Amino acid sequence: MLYSILSIIKNKENEMLTLKQMDYALAVKKTLHFKKAAEACFISPSTLSNAITEMERHLGFQVFERDNKKVFVTTLGMEFLQQAQSIYLQVRDIQRLAESQVEPLGKALSIGIIPTISPYFLPIVLPKIKQDFPGLSLKIEEGQSNKLVDKVKNGELDMAILALPYNLDGLISLKFWEEDFYWVAHHETKHAGTKEIRATQLEHSELMLLEDGHCLKDHILDACKISSHSKHVVKASSLVTLIQLVQGNMGTTLVPHMALDQLLSSNKDLLRSHLNEPGPHREIALIMRPTYSGMKGAELLKDLFKDAMSQHLSSKK
Repeated sequence: MLYSILSIIKNKENEMLTLKQMDYALAVKKTLHFKKAAEACFISPSTLSNAITEMERHLGFQVFERDNKKVFVTTLGMEFLQQAQSIYLQVRDIQRLAESQVEPLGKALSIGIIPTISPYFLPIVLPKIKQDFPGLSLKIEEGQSNKLVDKVKNGELDMAILALPYNLDGLISLKFWEEDFYWVAHHETKHAGTKEIRATQLEHSELMLLEDGHCLKDHILDACKISSHSKHVVKASSLVTLIQLVQGNMGTTLVPHMALDQLLSSNKDLLRSHLNEPGPHREIALIMRPTYSGMKGAELLKDLFKDAMSQHLSSKK
């Protein structure tokens, strides 16, 4: 049986659910644990439990099944929670709308960012953000693309910085940068230091990539037209680890342009070559929900990011 937003908010006695009850229910859905959900909401477990019980009484059905060990979401409860999530986000967007028009980046903002961008990008843009928007309280969370997309969709993050192409699952993007990959090799490696190199010149058996789950790996495989089923003996969790392995002459790797200076500045034995394949090899973008109320601030950030990156790379020439 399908319930409209109206029928979920109001029962036959015209009793209203509250946003606070929805917030508590969404916290339980996220943690599947009443005590952890209560801690996340900064209330006591008994207060949360009573609020959930009252909410279920208003609804006329159970949202959660629980015993001493586990919490389960019922089938009807899952449908309710999906609509509750949508309602909660819409109300929050309405509350933020006036604030964003008066001072677009004057208060709090939460941004997710993938680990193949954050250590190289943030040192470039954070000083500029602090200078241009001193009143902004910025919360930054690092994570892989799939998790960040989910958190933006669910409203846990206002926006995220991702590398495209990537399946955004209904989210919108504001692209602000594009770049190519560079092949990094020990100076004793064949072709090391050549200005340009084609993918066909790379020894695939010696190419070391990030482990599965990092979109950079997929972008590299796509740029080089390498099958995702190819066997790679070494798979690392960070670009720093890959560079250390290359320095030990264990193989070669590919890194994005913005990471070159940091990764190679203290590694004199390593040489770089531009990957001469059709590009750009990846695009960097801000992603957000289509209904996000802070679009004016997002546009300001996009322009700031673009200018900061342009100035940084121009200073390196």
